[in-house]
Amino acid sequence: MKKIVEYRALLNVTKTATLKELKTIYRNSMKDFHPDTISDEQERHEAEQKSIAFIEAYHFLVSVAPETLEKTKAEYIKTTTTSNIQDFYFENSVLYVTFLDGNTFEYFGVPKQTYIKMVNAESPSRFARRHVYNAFIYRSASKLVATE
Repeated sequence: MKKIVEYRALLNVTKTATLKELKTIYRNSMKDFHPDTISDEQERHEAEQKSIAFIEAYHFLVSVAPETLEKTKAEYIKTTTTSNIQDFYFENSVLYVTFLDGNTFEYFGVPKQTYIKMVNAESPSRFARRHVYNAFIYRSASKLVATE
């Protein structure tokens, strides 16, 4: 959740920002801080760092936007209801879950206590179906891994 709040603050958007609004804000920010428009070497380096941060924030916020999640909801529901968990781990309040069908999802804002209960559960898949899948903001990490 901290990451989401930071990215929203960086782009100066609210929770209710649409994809169209995100795109407009992102493009305007990139126009202001594009490194190719700056001649001073030090300022260009700073602009590069800012533009990288804007790009990362934009892509992340698009991936967790309600409109994006709605497009991929059918695949998400199919994966979480029919496929068991292959592997999972927890890092910085983010739960990473890899399913047997090859899909991977990140769940944000998961309390450590919930992760501990999942580890100790008789069936982590059943525990996640009841307490994780519909309770936390998520995004598909499968496409992220495939493109890197």
